[in-house]
Amino acid sequence: MVNIVMYSSGLCPYCYRAKALLKQKGAAYKEINVDMNPKARAEMRQKAGGSNSVPQIWINDQHVGGSDELHALEAQGKLTSMLAGA
Repeated sequence: MVNIVMYSSGLCPYCYRAKALLKQKGAAYKEINVDMNPKARAEMRQKAGGSNSVPQIWINDQHVGGSDELHALEAQGKLTSMLAGA
């Protein structure tokens, strides 16, 4: 089973875009909201190599990046295999 973690914000259109793609693919994910949660944001920043923007997405502990990178994987035909755990 694939493990997806997404750090997000409730006011972020890129977060909604990434969530919509994952939902379209039928992928379940754990969402960690960083709004008003400096500890979660600091954890995200540390794990993402200093990136402070949301969303930040990991698939099976591999840092994908944000919404644009997630959609790029889909356009390249790589996302489906990642979500299948391949």
